[in-house]
Amino acid sequence: MILLYTFFASFIYSFLVALGIVLGASVFAGIGAIINNHPPLKTMLDMASSIKIWAVAAAMGGTFNSLEIIEKGLFKGELKSIIKQAAYIVATLWGANMGYKLINLIKRCGDTWLK
Repeated sequence: MILLYTFFASFIYSFLVALGIVLGASVFAGIGAIINNHPPLKTMLDMASSIKIWAVAAAMGGTFNSLEIIEKGLFKGELKSIIKQAAYIVATLWGANMGYKLINLIKRCGDTWLK
């Protein structure tokens, strides 16, 4: 029971860290765009698109730790560790993509309100 709780807690942390990295980087890029007199929504969307893979790597705690766990699972036959790492990777991908979709939603809402 406790192991299942820690798995879901880590799953949620991975999701939210990736989401926060994408949203935070996009918001601060938008602030920088305002300071530099560039279009903020376009800059935010470009940043969200380009930072997704870095958000996944950062939320996973660096890629080497995950790769070591997957290697141990493959070569030592620990299927459970491979499944857990795959779930964490899916959570971080989902969080990073959710952040991108939220920035895209902001842009679409802005386009709708300006018409």
